[in-house]
Amino acid sequence: MKITLYYNIFENLEIFIKLNLYMVKIEVVMKRMKVLITGGLGFIGSNFIIKIMKKYPAWKIINVDAKLSGSNKDNLKEIKNKKNYLFVKGNITNQKLMDKLISKVDLVINFAAESHVDRSINNPKPFIQSNIIGVYTILESVKKFNKKLIQISTDEVFGSLKKNSATENFQYNPSSPYAASKASAELLIKSYIMTFGCKVIITRCTNNYGPKQDTEKLIPKIISLAKKNKKIPIYGNGKNVRDWIFVEDHCDGIIDVLLKGKSGESYNISASNEINNLKIVNKILKLMDKPKTLVKFTKDRPGHDFRYSLDSSKIENDLRWKIKYDFDEGIKKTILWYNQNALSHINKSAKELSKVEWKTR
Repeated sequence: MKITLYYNIFENLEIFIKLNLYMVKIEVVMKRMKVLITGGLGFIGSNFIIKIMKKYPAWKIINVDAKLSGSNKDNLKEIKNKKNYLFVKGNITNQKLMDKLISKVDLVINFAAESHVDRSINNPKPFIQSNIIGVYTILESVKKFNKKLIQISTDEVFGSLKKNSATENFQYNPSSPYAASKASAELLIKSYIMTFGCKVIITRCTNNYGPKQDTEKLIPKIISLAKKNKKIPIYGNGKNVRDWIFVEDHCDGIIDVLLKGKSGESYNISASNEINNLKIVNKILKLMDKPKTLVKFTKDRPGHDFRYSLDSSKIENDLRWKIKYDFDEGIKKTILWYNQNALSHINKSAKELSKVEWKTR
Protein backbone atom coordinates (compact mmCIF):
# COMPACT_ATOMS: atom_id res chain seq x y z
CA MET A 1 0.00 0.00 0.00
CA LYS A 2 2.76 2.44 1.00
CA ILE A 3 4.85 1.59 -2.08
CA THR A 4 1.83 2.13 -4.36
CA LEU A 5 1.01 5.38 -2.59
CA TYR A 6 4.55 6.71 -2.92
CA TYR A 7 4.62 5.64 -6.58
CA ASN A 8 1.38 7.52 -7.28
CA ILE A 9 2.66 10.60 -5.48
CA PHE A 10 5.90 10.65 -7.47
CA GLU A 11 4.09 9.87 -10.74
CA ASN A 12 1.67 12.74 -10.17
CA LEU A 13 4.55 15.00 -9.15
CA GLU A 14 6.40 14.15 -12.35
CA ILE A 15 3.29 14.94 -14.40
CA PHE A 16 2.85 18.18 -12.48
CA ILE A 17 6.48 19.23 -13.10
CA LYS A 18 6.30 18.35 -16.80
CA LEU A 19 3.04 20.27 -17.19
CA ASN A 20 4.46 23.33 -15.48
CA LEU A 21 7.67 23.20 -17.55
CA TYR A 22 5.48 22.96 -20.66
CA MET A 23 3.44 25.98 -19.57
CA VAL A 24 6.64 27.94 -18.80
CA LYS A 25 7.95 27.08 -22.27
CA ILE A 26 4.70 28.32 -23.85
CA GLU A 27 4.84 31.51 -21.78
CA VAL A 28 8.45 32.18 -22.85
CA VAL A 29 7.56 31.63 -26.50
CA MET A 30 4.51 33.89 -26.19
CA LYS A 31 6.59 36.64 -24.59
CA ARG A 32 8.99 36.59 -27.56
CA MET A 33 6.35 36.36 -30.29
CA LYS A 34 7.05 38.12 -33.58
CA VAL A 35 3.93 38.78 -35.64
CA LEU A 36 3.48 40.01 -39.20
CA ILE A 37 0.24 41.93 -39.67
CA THR A 38 -0.83 42.57 -43.25
CA GLY A 39 -3.13 45.51 -43.93
CA GLY A 40 -2.46 47.01 -40.52
CA LEU A 41 -3.30 50.58 -41.56
CA GLY A 42 -6.88 49.54 -42.25
CA PHE A 43 -9.83 49.59 -39.88
CA ILE A 44 -9.73 46.17 -38.22
CA GLY A 45 -5.98 45.67 -38.60
CA SER A 46 -5.09 48.92 -36.87
CA ASN A 47 -7.50 48.25 -34.00
CA PHE A 48 -5.98 44.80 -33.61
CA ILE A 49 -2.39 46.11 -33.56
CA ILE A 50 -3.18 48.65 -30.84
CA LYS A 51 -4.97 46.03 -28.74
CA ILE A 52 -2.28 43.34 -29.13
CA MET A 53 0.55 45.77 -28.31
CA LYS A 54 -1.21 46.84 -25.12
CA LYS A 55 -1.95 43.26 -24.14
CA TYR A 56 1.50 41.88 -25.05
CA PRO A 57 3.99 44.78 -24.92
CA ALA A 58 6.99 42.47 -25.43
CA TRP A 59 5.77 41.21 -28.80
CA LYS A 60 7.37 42.57 -31.95
CA ILE A 61 4.85 43.70 -34.56
CA ILE A 62 5.69 44.16 -38.24
CA ASN A 63 2.94 45.87 -40.23
CA VAL A 64 3.02 45.64 -44.03
CA ASP A 65 0.48 47.78 -45.87
CA ALA A 66 0.28 48.99 -49.46
CA LYS A 67 -1.48 52.21 -48.45
CA LEU A 68 -4.37 51.60 -50.83
CA SER A 69 -8.04 52.48 -50.30
CA GLY A 70 -9.10 51.94 -46.70
CA SER A 71 -5.60 52.52 -45.32
CA ASN A 72 -5.04 55.53 -43.08
CA LYS A 73 -1.64 56.36 -41.59
CA ASP A 74 -3.35 58.25 -38.76
CA ASN A 75 -4.86 54.98 -37.53
CA LEU A 76 -1.55 54.05 -35.89
CA LYS A 77 0.01 57.43 -35.17
CA GLU A 78 -0.03 56.67 -31.43
CA ILE A 79 2.38 53.74 -31.81
CA LYS A 80 4.49 54.66 -34.85
CA ASN A 81 7.58 55.40 -32.73
CA LYS A 82 7.35 52.29 -30.53
CA LYS A 83 10.58 50.25 -30.57
CA ASN A 84 8.71 46.97 -31.04
CA TYR A 85 6.70 48.24 -34.02
CA LEU A 86 7.93 48.34 -37.61
CA PHE A 87 6.01 49.61 -40.63
CA VAL A 88 6.85 48.36 -44.11
CA LYS A 89 5.15 49.79 -47.19
CA GLY A 90 4.48 46.94 -49.58
CA ASN A 91 1.95 44.72 -51.28
CA ILE A 92 1.08 41.18 -50.25
CA THR A 93 1.30 40.13 -53.92
CA ASN A 94 5.07 40.76 -53.82
CA GLN A 95 6.56 37.29 -53.30
CA LYS A 96 10.10 38.44 -52.50
CA LEU A 97 8.83 40.86 -49.87
CA MET A 98 6.53 38.25 -48.32
CA ASP A 99 9.38 35.72 -48.19
CA LYS A 100 11.65 38.27 -46.53
CA LEU A 101 9.12 39.31 -43.89
CA ILE A 102 7.51 35.94 -43.17
CA SER A 103 10.88 34.22 -42.72
CA LYS A 104 11.52 36.52 -39.73
CA VAL A 105 8.26 36.00 -37.79
CA ASP A 106 6.40 33.31 -35.88
CA LEU A 107 2.92 34.13 -37.13
CA VAL A 108 1.12 35.96 -39.95
CA ILE A 109 -2.33 37.52 -39.60
CA ASN A 110 -3.77 38.56 -42.94
CA PHE A 111 -6.10 41.55 -42.65
CA ALA A 112 -5.10 42.91 -46.07
CA ALA A 113 -8.05 42.92 -48.45
CA GLU A 114 -10.09 44.95 -50.83
CA SER A 115 -13.39 44.90 -48.96
CA HIS A 116 -15.93 47.39 -50.31
CA VAL A 117 -18.66 45.47 -52.14
CA ASP A 118 -19.77 48.45 -54.24
CA ARG A 119 -16.32 48.92 -55.74
CA SER A 120 -16.05 45.19 -56.49
CA ILE A 121 -19.16 45.51 -58.67
CA ASN A 122 -17.67 48.36 -60.66
CA ASN A 123 -14.15 46.89 -60.94
CA PRO A 124 -13.52 43.35 -59.62
CA LYS A 125 -9.85 43.15 -60.71
CA PRO A 126 -8.24 44.72 -57.58
CA PHE A 127 -10.26 42.28 -55.46
CA ILE A 128 -8.96 39.30 -57.42
CA GLN A 129 -5.40 40.61 -57.12
CA SER A 130 -5.46 41.35 -53.39
CA ASN A 131 -7.89 38.79 -52.02
CA ILE A 132 -6.87 35.77 -54.12
CA ILE A 133 -3.38 36.36 -55.57
CA GLY A 134 -2.32 38.06 -52.33
CA VAL A 135 -3.45 35.10 -50.23
CA TYR A 136 -1.73 32.69 -52.65
CA THR A 137 1.51 34.66 -52.25
CA ILE A 138 1.29 34.53 -48.45
CA LEU A 139 0.50 30.80 -48.56
CA GLU A 140 3.60 30.13 -50.64
CA SER A 141 5.72 31.89 -48.04
CA VAL A 142 4.17 30.21 -44.99
CA LYS A 143 4.57 26.87 -46.74
CA LYS A 144 8.23 27.60 -47.55
CA PHE A 145 9.14 28.71 -44.02
CA ASN A 146 6.68 26.50 -42.08
CA LYS A 147 4.91 29.43 -40.40
CA LYS A 148 1.41 29.78 -39.00
CA LEU A 149 -1.25 31.93 -40.71
CA ILE A 150 -4.56 33.34 -39.54
CA GLN A 151 -6.76 34.43 -42.44
CA ILE A 152 -9.39 37.08 -41.70
CA SER A 153 -12.47 36.30 -43.79
CA THR A 154 -16.11 37.35 -43.89
CA ASP A 155 -19.69 36.15 -43.40
CA GLU A 156 -20.36 37.16 -47.00
CA VAL A 157 -18.80 33.94 -48.33
CA PHE A 158 -22.04 32.16 -47.33
CA GLY A 159 -24.29 34.58 -49.16
CA SER A 160 -27.78 35.71 -48.24
CA LEU A 161 -29.71 33.59 -45.71
CA LYS A 162 -33.50 33.64 -45.46
CA LYS A 163 -33.41 31.92 -42.08
CA ASN A 164 -31.01 30.32 -39.58
CA SER A 165 -27.32 31.16 -39.21
CA ALA A 166 -24.31 29.75 -41.02
CA THR A 167 -22.02 27.40 -39.11
CA GLU A 168 -18.36 26.92 -40.04
CA ASN A 169 -19.22 24.10 -42.47
CA PHE A 170 -22.00 25.93 -44.28
CA GLN A 171 -22.00 25.86 -48.10
CA TYR A 172 -20.28 28.74 -49.89
CA ASN A 173 -22.70 30.90 -51.87
CA PRO A 174 -21.09 34.31 -52.58
CA SER A 175 -23.09 36.95 -54.44
CA SER A 176 -20.60 39.76 -55.18
CA PRO A 177 -17.11 39.71 -56.71
CA TYR A 178 -15.80 40.72 -53.27
CA ALA A 179 -17.49 37.79 -51.52
CA ALA A 180 -16.41 35.41 -54.30
CA SER A 181 -12.78 36.53 -53.93
CA LYS A 182 -12.87 35.85 -50.17
CA ALA A 183 -14.52 32.45 -50.70
CA SER A 184 -11.89 31.62 -53.32
CA ALA A 185 -9.16 32.48 -50.82
CA GLU A 186 -10.73 30.14 -48.27
CA LEU A 187 -10.83 27.27 -50.77
CA LEU A 188 -7.20 27.90 -51.70
CA ILE A 189 -6.25 27.85 -48.01
CA LYS A 190 -8.08 24.57 -47.46
CA SER A 191 -6.14 23.03 -50.35
CA TYR A 192 -2.82 24.15 -48.83
CA ILE A 193 -3.84 22.64 -45.49
CA MET A 194 -4.77 19.30 -47.06
CA THR A 195 -2.00 19.06 -49.66
CA PHE A 196 0.97 20.71 -47.94
CA GLY A 197 0.04 20.49 -44.27
CA CYS A 198 0.11 24.28 -43.82
CA LYS A 199 -0.81 25.59 -40.37
CA VAL A 200 -3.68 27.93 -41.16
CA ILE A 201 -6.77 29.05 -39.26
CA ILE A 202 -9.66 30.96 -40.87
CA THR A 203 -11.82 33.40 -38.94
CA ARG A 204 -15.02 34.83 -40.37
CA CYS A 205 -16.77 37.84 -38.92
CA THR A 206 -19.96 39.78 -39.42
CA ASN A 207 -20.19 43.54 -40.05
CA ASN A 208 -17.71 45.45 -37.89
CA TYR A 209 -18.16 49.00 -36.65
CA GLY A 210 -16.15 51.26 -34.37
CA PRO A 211 -13.26 53.75 -34.40
CA LYS A 212 -10.95 54.17 -37.41
CA GLN A 213 -13.31 52.80 -40.08
CA ASP A 214 -13.20 54.45 -43.49
CA THR A 215 -16.18 56.67 -44.30
CA GLU A 216 -17.02 54.64 -47.42
CA LYS A 217 -18.63 52.12 -45.03
CA LEU A 218 -22.20 52.50 -43.77
CA ILE A 219 -21.91 53.61 -40.13
CA PRO A 220 -19.08 56.16 -40.48
CA LYS A 221 -20.75 57.44 -43.66
CA ILE A 222 -24.00 58.01 -41.75
CA ILE A 223 -22.14 59.82 -38.95
CA SER A 224 -20.12 61.94 -41.40
CA LEU A 225 -23.10 63.05 -43.49
CA ALA A 226 -25.26 63.66 -40.40
CA LYS A 227 -22.56 65.94 -38.97
CA LYS A 228 -22.70 67.93 -42.21
CA ASN A 229 -26.54 67.88 -42.24
CA LYS A 230 -26.45 66.24 -45.67
CA LYS A 231 -28.69 63.57 -47.19
CA ILE A 232 -27.78 59.97 -46.31
CA PRO A 233 -28.23 57.52 -49.23
CA ILE A 234 -29.78 54.17 -48.29
CA TYR A 235 -30.11 51.34 -50.82
CA GLY A 236 -33.59 50.05 -51.67
CA ASN A 237 -36.03 50.16 -48.76
CA GLY A 238 -33.32 49.93 -46.09
CA LYS A 239 -34.58 46.58 -44.79
CA ASN A 240 -31.40 44.59 -45.53
CA VAL A 241 -30.19 42.89 -42.34
CA ARG A 242 -26.63 42.65 -41.01
CA ASP A 243 -25.22 41.32 -37.74
CA TRP A 244 -23.15 44.16 -36.22
CA ILE A 245 -20.16 43.60 -33.95
CA PHE A 246 -17.98 46.20 -32.22
CA VAL A 247 -14.44 45.98 -33.61
CA GLU A 248 -12.84 45.43 -30.19
CA ASP A 249 -14.95 42.30 -29.68
CA HIS A 250 -13.80 41.00 -33.06
CA CYS A 251 -10.16 41.67 -32.14
CA ASP A 252 -10.61 39.79 -28.86
CA GLY A 253 -11.92 36.85 -30.86
CA ILE A 254 -8.87 36.86 -33.12
CA ILE A 255 -6.58 36.92 -30.07
CA ASP A 256 -8.41 33.91 -28.62
CA VAL A 257 -7.98 32.08 -31.93
CA LEU A 258 -4.30 33.04 -32.01
CA LEU A 259 -3.70 31.67 -28.51
CA LYS A 260 -6.10 28.72 -28.36
CA GLY A 261 -7.34 27.96 -31.89
CA LYS A 262 -6.46 24.74 -33.74
CA SER A 263 -4.66 24.74 -37.08
CA GLY A 264 -6.86 23.61 -39.94
CA GLU A 265 -10.00 24.88 -38.22
CA SER A 266 -12.24 27.86 -38.94
CA TYR A 267 -14.10 29.99 -36.39
CA ASN A 268 -17.14 32.23 -36.92
CA ILE A 269 -17.23 35.44 -34.88
CA SER A 270 -20.57 37.20 -34.47
CA ALA A 271 -22.49 39.27 -31.93
CA SER A 272 -26.00 37.88 -32.65
CA ASN A 273 -27.06 41.49 -33.15
CA GLU A 274 -29.09 41.56 -36.37
CA ILE A 275 -30.41 45.00 -37.33
CA ASN A 276 -31.63 46.35 -40.67
CA ASN A 277 -29.96 49.35 -42.28
CA LEU A 278 -32.86 51.75 -41.77
CA LYS A 279 -32.93 51.08 -38.02
CA ILE A 280 -29.18 51.71 -37.89
CA VAL A 281 -29.60 55.10 -39.59
CA ASN A 282 -32.51 56.14 -37.39
CA LYS A 283 -30.69 55.14 -34.21
CA ILE A 284 -27.61 57.16 -35.16
CA LEU A 285 -29.70 60.17 -36.18
CA LYS A 286 -31.51 60.05 -32.84
CA LEU A 287 -28.25 59.85 -30.88
CA MET A 288 -26.85 62.78 -32.89
CA ASP A 289 -30.08 64.76 -32.53
CA LYS A 290 -30.58 64.91 -36.31
CA PRO A 291 -33.89 64.64 -38.24
CA LYS A 292 -35.01 61.48 -40.04
CA THR A 293 -35.61 63.63 -43.11
CA LEU A 294 -31.88 63.30 -43.86
CA VAL A 295 -32.55 59.74 -45.09
CA LYS A 296 -32.64 59.43 -48.89
CA PHE A 297 -33.60 56.10 -50.47
CA THR A 298 -31.68 55.23 -53.65
CA LYS A 299 -31.78 52.48 -56.25
CA ASP A 300 -30.63 49.16 -54.81
CA ARG A 301 -27.26 47.82 -55.92
CA PRO A 302 -27.04 44.65 -58.08
CA GLY A 303 -26.96 41.37 -56.17
CA HIS A 304 -27.58 43.05 -52.82
CA ASP A 305 -27.81 40.24 -50.24
CA PHE A 306 -30.78 40.62 -47.93
CA ARG A 307 -29.41 39.00 -44.76
CA TYR A 308 -26.12 37.69 -43.41
CA SER A 309 -25.91 35.65 -40.23
CA LEU A 310 -23.20 33.57 -38.53
CA ASP A 311 -23.44 30.98 -35.77
CA SER A 312 -20.52 31.61 -33.40
CA SER A 313 -21.26 28.72 -30.98
CA LYS A 314 -17.94 27.06 -31.79
CA ILE A 315 -15.66 29.90 -30.66
CA GLU A 316 -17.93 30.61 -27.68
CA ASN A 317 -17.86 27.00 -26.48
CA ASP A 318 -14.37 25.88 -27.51
CA LEU A 319 -12.38 29.06 -26.83
CA ARG A 320 -14.69 30.73 -24.28
CA TRP A 321 -14.93 33.94 -26.30
CA LYS A 322 -17.88 36.28 -25.82
CA ILE A 323 -18.73 39.87 -26.71
CA LYS A 324 -18.23 42.70 -24.22
CA TYR A 325 -20.14 45.49 -25.98
CA ASP A 326 -23.82 45.56 -26.86
CA PHE A 327 -24.82 47.69 -29.85
CA ASP A 328 -26.12 50.65 -27.85
CA GLU A 329 -22.84 50.98 -25.98
CA GLY A 330 -20.70 50.38 -29.04
CA ILE A 331 -22.47 52.87 -31.29
CA LYS A 332 -22.22 55.61 -28.66
CA LYS A 333 -18.46 55.01 -28.37
CA THR A 334 -18.20 55.09 -32.17
CA ILE A 335 -20.08 58.39 -32.59
CA LEU A 336 -18.00 59.96 -29.80
CA TRP A 337 -14.77 58.82 -31.45
CA TYR A 338 -15.71 60.32 -34.84
CA ASN A 339 -16.71 63.57 -33.16
CA GLN A 340 -13.27 63.71 -31.53
CA ASN A 341 -11.35 62.70 -34.67
CA ALA A 342 -13.21 64.55 -37.41
CA LEU A 343 -10.09 66.12 -38.93
CA SER A 344 -8.35 62.82 -39.63
CA HIS A 345 -11.35 60.62 -40.43
CA ILE A 346 -14.20 62.83 -41.66
CA ASN A 347 -12.20 64.51 -44.40
CA LYS A 348 -14.27 63.65 -47.49
CA SER A 349 -16.70 66.10 -49.03
CA ALA A 350 -20.44 65.51 -48.71
CA LYS A 351 -20.56 65.06 -52.49
CA GLU A 352 -17.98 62.28 -52.38
CA LEU A 353 -19.64 60.60 -49.39
CA SER A 354 -23.02 60.66 -51.15
CA LYS A 355 -21.80 58.90 -54.28
CA VAL A 356 -23.36 55.57 -55.17
CA GLU A 357 -20.08 53.64 -55.45
CA TRP A 358 -21.14 50.88 -57.84
CA LYS A 359 -22.30 53.51 -60.35
CA THR A 360 -19.50 56.03 -60.05
CA ARG A 361 -16.27 54.01 -59.86
